[in-house]
Amino acid sequence: MIVGAGQAGLSLSHELTAAGVEHIVLERGRVGETWRGRWDSFCLVIPNWTVQLPGGHYRGDDPDGFMPKNQIVDHLAAYAEHFQAPVREGVTVTSLEAAENGAFLLRTSSGDIRSRQVVLASGGYQKPHRPPAAAELLASVHAIDAEGYVNPAALPPGKVLIVGSGQTGCQLAEEISEAGRDVSLACGRAPWIPRQLEGRDTIAWINDTPYFDARLTDLPSPEARLLANPQMSGRLGGHDLNFRTLQAQGVQLLGRFTGVADSRAHFAGDLAASVAFGDARYADVCELIRKTCTARSIRVPEMPLPPPFIADPVETMALDDVGSVIFTSGFRPDYLSWVKLPRAFDDGGFPIQHDGSSTVVRGLHFMGVHFQRKRKSATLLGVGEDATVLATTIATP
Repeated sequence: MIVGAGQAGLSLSHELTAAGVEHIVLERGRVGETWRGRWDSFCLVIPNWTVQLPGGHYRGDDPDGFMPKNQIVDHLAAYAEHFQAPVREGVTVTSLEAAENGAFLLRTSSGDIRSRQVVLASGGYQKPHRPPAAAELLASVHAIDAEGYVNPAALPPGKVLIVGSGQTGCQLAEEISEAGRDVSLACGRAPWIPRQLEGRDTIAWINDTPYFDARLTDLPSPEARLLANPQMSGRLGGHDLNFRTLQAQGVQLLGRFTGVADSRAHFAGDLAASVAFGDARYADVCELIRKTCTARSIRVPEMPLPPPFIADPVETMALDDVGSVIFTSGFRPDYLSWVKLPRAFDDGGFPIQHDGSSTVVRGLHFMGVHFQRKRKSATLLGVGEDATVLATTIATP
């Protein structure tokens, strides 16, 4: 039994089908439901060629482009149809618990189901995260998470404060500012990379290095897997998008959001440090590309140094003028809200697993988890590789 019919669940379904393993995929909505719920202008940030699902690689005429969400959904739907994935749409799994004789009991909107093996393919983006200071906002403030954002016109009048400066926060800040709205971005530590280096997408340069194959044990700590994805954009053909481009556009950059007092939002004085952090991560990427090119006797591309940055942020903002606060502070696992197997997860809510299989609960598996096997595991680039490995495990008696 597979729970979830996004790219993770479908990739595994493809591999299990090829191995002759009978299974069912349960999906609360429709195939690709999470993608369907993104904001109107959403598109891929990494190029189309990175869509490398098993038996479902991107084969369109724009490999270096960036599919909008409707094309992503169409691709997944066609993929499922191509191998006749056994998907049951409109079935919500409300809980998973242990049953007798080592089986599992799934309670669903269509009745109870028992299974000897269960794969949770609900992906790496489950529960929107808000910083603790968010609880200090008055109920009268219109506050939403990124998944509640549709387009600038759907926001109430007034200034817009965005909290969180990863890919999503930057994309929303750019779009809302372009619509003529007054936008402020509360910034945290996030890496950035240029869209291209010498006319070639930087993702392609990075893909030549060991970066995407890094494992969790290669990180300084398990918490490092929560670092934001690099700031850049695939919208309108792809372009640079970072603190400097947003500042030049007129977006007000602030330090980290720390709380509310006297009807004013307060921010830390760490904007310069956050910019320096992103610059250091860009330098790390440059060094990785440089080493890889040198080892392969390939000419090293020009990698320009970032221009100076002037940080002079305000430390407070009157909330009376703010029409909307949008939290784009990332996501956290949400398995424990419905999976009644608490020992299967660590203190951060992440599965305790190896190559997608629980090392605690026999017969329990996962797909689409951050660093399931490698850095690329939760991406369209890496999920297929993980599916092949996990399908072999499941198919082996």
